[in-house]
Amino acid sequence: MSTTMPTITHPQDFTAERAWGALDIARFGNTSVRLHWTDTPYVWHVNDGQEVFVVVDGSVDMFYREAGQEHCVRLQADDIFHAEVGCEHVAHPVGAARILVIETAGSV
Repeated sequence: MSTTMPTITHPQDFTAERAWGALDIARFGNTSVRLHWTDTPYVWHVNDGQEVFVVVDGSVDMFYREAGQEHCVRLQADDIFHAEVGCEHVAHPVGAARILVIETAGSV
C-alpha cells in the first residue's frame, strides 16, 4: 500500500504575481478549488455553474444584482458567499484579500 502525503496550504503566505492570480488546490471532476490573492476588483460576471466564495484573509465587498437591484454585502474572513447559476456578481477587495473559490473548472 502506498502512502501519499497531504498538502498543507497556509493562505496568508500566498501572494500572486498579479491580482486574481491563483494557486490550484484541488480538482474534483469538473470542479476546481483555487486560492486567489487580489487587491483589485474583479469584473461583473455570471458563472456557468455554482460558485462558492470563501474569504480566508481580508475583507471583500461583494456586489450582486437581484431583481434588477444592486446589493452589496461586506464579507470578512470566514464568510461564505454562494452564487447560484445566473447570479450576476463582482468582488471588490478592501485592501488585499485571499479567497478560496470552488467553481466549475475554467469558469470566469
